[in-house]
Amino acid sequence: MKNGFVRTENYMRFAAGIDAVERRGAKEAGMMLVYGQPGYGKSTIVYNWAAEANALFLRANQDWTPLQMQLELAKLLRVDANRNGLFARLLERIVEEQRPIVIDEAEFTLRDKAAVLEKVRDFSDRAEVSVVLIGMSTIQERISRHKQISSRIAQVVEFTPATLGDVSLACAKLCEYAMSRELMAEVHRLSQGRMRTVLNIIAEIERLAKANDITGELDVEHFVGAALVHDWQNGTGRGVRRAAA
Repeated sequence: MKNGFVRTENYMRFAAGIDAVERRGAKEAGMMLVYGQPGYGKSTIVYNWAAEANALFLRANQDWTPLQMQLELAKLLRVDANRNGLFARLLERIVEEQRPIVIDEAEFTLRDKAAVLEKVRDFSDRAEVSVVLIGMSTIQERISRHKQISSRIAQVVEFTPATLGDVSLACAKLCEYAMSRELMAEVHRLSQGRMRTVLNIIAEIERLAKANDITGELDVEHFVGAALVHDWQNGTGRGVRRAAA
């Protein structure tokens, strides 16, 4: 499979949200929430943006504490990790570098009355940097219980299932073979709009095409009956269907 980044509709909404946060009027309202079901591309899209923006990308853990979060920040910022005066040193560096902060698996920042996220809010307020929180579908309701934090969220972006256009773009850009529109539509159907699954299907299509010495444009007829997606819940595979006559 080819390397590349696909600018899906979710990406476009995310980019618009980032732009709005950066142009915000209230400097303390510098947080953005990204949420959605697994597989819709949240982490991948935000990680790619973070690399371009030189953001500080953190992945929260279930047992995270404010100190552990600060120690991870210290590693990224190459700041002395001595606990005495750690917050002040981190704040000074963040103010100096003005790098956005991204926290994936942000649900884990809400333990103990959102102690970790409150510390992140301190950095955001004082340094006036943007913070992007990535979470699952329930995180918006959970954050709403913490008014000091929710009042600082300037933008909320929900990631939704990939469209047929998104999947077709991914197939055209990432697959080593040309695909027919009908096969792209099958990839969309089988993936149920999950970009993570789309990538797995593309890889499996390439494997089968190579194993069977298929040349030219790949079509549905080449893969009828082939199980391109494994359904772990019932132990079966979901296969390609022949196009209706």
